[in-house]
Amino acid sequence: MRTARDVNVLRLHTNRFLVVGCDSCGGIGPKRLDMVRVSGQVVGKFTARVALMEVLSTGATPIFLAATMSVEPAPTGDDILKGIEEEVKTLNLPSRLVMTGSSEKNFPVEQTGLGVTVVGTVASSKLKIGCSIAGDIAVSIGLPVVGEEVLAAEKKRLIADLRDLQKLLRERFIHEVIPAGSKGILHEANTVADDSKLSFMPEEDTEIETDRPAGPATVLVATLPSMRLHALRKTTSKPVSVIGHLWSKGKWS
Repeated sequence: MRTARDVNVLRLHTNRFLVVGCDSCGGIGPKRLDMVRVSGQVVGKFTARVALMEVLSTGATPIFLAATMSVEPAPTGDDILKGIEEEVKTLNLPSRLVMTGSSEKNFPVEQTGLGVTVVGTVASSKLKIGCSIAGDIAVSIGLPVVGEEVLAAEKKRLIADLRDLQKLLRERFIHEVIPAGSKGILHEANTVADDSKLSFMPEEDTEIETDRPAGPATVLVATLPSMRLHALRKTTSKPVSVIGHLWSKGKWS
């Protein structure tokens, strides 16, 4: 299935799709040459979060996760896996997520590298791609931060997380959700519009920097009817900003 999102959607049979998402992280970790110094657990947690968000936002349920670690098995590899496992636990999935991983066992590594791939499945009737409607507003949940800003923003509860995503997906008035990362909020708003064959018209004066990188998916972009904005604000304590509107193509030409 064609989509502008950073996932692959493959039809298994008439009524079901396979969704594959991934994320990578390099130069961030506990090693000597890392540009941002954090623990292996933090690296695993946020890299897994991005890949899980990509798959979950389509309506799919994750069934498999692979961690490709360019570090030694212990202690860094073990710490990364702890971070991934902790993040997976926050989801309370209906069935156990199968996990596998690989690490560097032959050579010493002086800079951290990690790739996470997540596979999920979804019934065709529950796939949440291309579901936005002309007249919807697009909003951001969370603040765009990157690098050393991320942990401080998370501590202040200013960035989106997996629980926020799950709450949004349960609300019927939310038409679509997509995580925003290094390409920024504006890019993801246009992605949602493209999948729904609509045009995105950004707000002229927003409360948030829509072209700023949002690091490890620190922002969620959601579409919904404007009359339900108040209801959305009641579902989350994270910062919410209206970033634009979706219209039929050609409306503004």
